[in-house]
Amino acid sequence: MPLHIKSVAVNIAVTCFFCVSMIGWISGLTPFTCCKRALVGAVLAYIAGAWAVRGVNAILVSAMVTNEMNEQEEENSDDRD
Repeated sequence: MPLHIKSVAVNIAVTCFFCVSMIGWISGLTPFTCCKRALVGAVLAYIAGAWAVRGVNAILVSAMVTNEMNEQEEENSDDRD
């Protein structure tokens, strides 16, 4: 079953937001700078995560279709015998 793109991408973006903001805070940046960088990082992570999940979904769907076609071919060859 294909993955839900939006929920996975949002989870990745939220995780990235907090990671980038913690790195900025530890580095001694101002809170506003940390927020801006974390927000940009989260947006980029959302886009990258959505593309990655779409790619994984394409691979999963292709594998499911191939598997179904192989099963139907086996059934058809069993009927001929």
